[in-house]
Amino acid sequence: MEHQFKLESEIILKDHLSTKWQAPSNIALVKYWGKYGMQLPANPSISFTLDSCHTATTINATRGNHGFSISYDGTPKPEFAPKIEAYFKRIADYCPWISQYHFEIDTHNTFPHSSGIASSASSMAAISVCMMDFESTLTGQEMDFHKASFLARLGSGSACRSLKGSAVVWGTHDEVEGSSQYYGVDTSDYLHSVFQDFQDTILLVDKGEKVVSSTVGHELMNGHAFAKARFSQAHENLSTLKKALQEGDLDTFIKITESEALTLHAMMMTSHPYFILMKPKTLSIIEEIWAFRKETGVPVCFTLDAGANVHMLYPHENKDAVQQLINNKLVEYCQNGHYICDQLGTGAKKC
Repeated sequence: MEHQFKLESEIILKDHLSTKWQAPSNIALVKYWGKYGMQLPANPSISFTLDSCHTATTINATRGNHGFSISYDGTPKPEFAPKIEAYFKRIADYCPWISQYHFEIDTHNTFPHSSGIASSASSMAAISVCMMDFESTLTGQEMDFHKASFLARLGSGSACRSLKGSAVVWGTHDEVEGSSQYYGVDTSDYLHSVFQDFQDTILLVDKGEKVVSSTVGHELMNGHAFAKARFSQAHENLSTLKKALQEGDLDTFIKITESEALTLHAMMMTSHPYFILMKPKTLSIIEEIWAFRKETGVPVCFTLDAGANVHMLYPHENKDAVQQLINNKLVEYCQNGHYICDQLGTGAKKC
């Protein structure tokens, strides 16, 4: 499968290349947790693509000795360099032309870095689509979003879900046509009209860096006592959720989405070594959401990434009611009262 992404087209090198793209974060509904080989998922996942939470990346490439510089809003960030260096090494077989260029990379997030909102997903997706924009220029061919997703995966697994589509599946699944371990596939056509304007309000319980990285967390699934059952459960839950998305079944959507979030954190709490990324205020928010939903019937639910922050998912028509809940009760649990209002997006965009 990897061979299909090796560059066979003739290229015409240029002295200078420049581009800017933004790529969004995504929030998994059925979670990917555990991997093998070169960034391959131990189970399939499906995510909603976000809109406002994105990374904008500018890359200027100059023909010459290969190398790169990395900055954030113009400020050098040497701590990002090891991840970028590993990324370039991994994509070299698929984009051999990169050996002829020095890259100046500047990036900007619209949300807090390393706080459980998948900043690595949006950043590696943005870099990858920039690389594919350059490759398109050098070959004279159209942008290949499957290859962009393939490259993004080599930088950060979940990044492959941030390139194209409002809902994306990554990992092979019997009921998802064209699904692949190597890249994400656009499954926006699954979305019943009730899901097409879904909102995601992210309550920022903790904007600091996570105490345990996702990379370490994934590795702890190797030999995990419950890993086999979890991977099987993910396949079953994706089947159930796919049907719910197609039929507009909000009750089943809520059941699977919340269960998946708690299962993700259960895997963390039962690994060796074990760890807890939720905070007391995370649990308080969850309980408030449950009480509000029971009292009002408003179909709002939560999900969690690998962090303490809470994603509230709900239809656009319920936005005012959910905003009242946030203002009246939930904002007090947010660090400095901060939260982000987002919605479904469609993927990467050229700036």
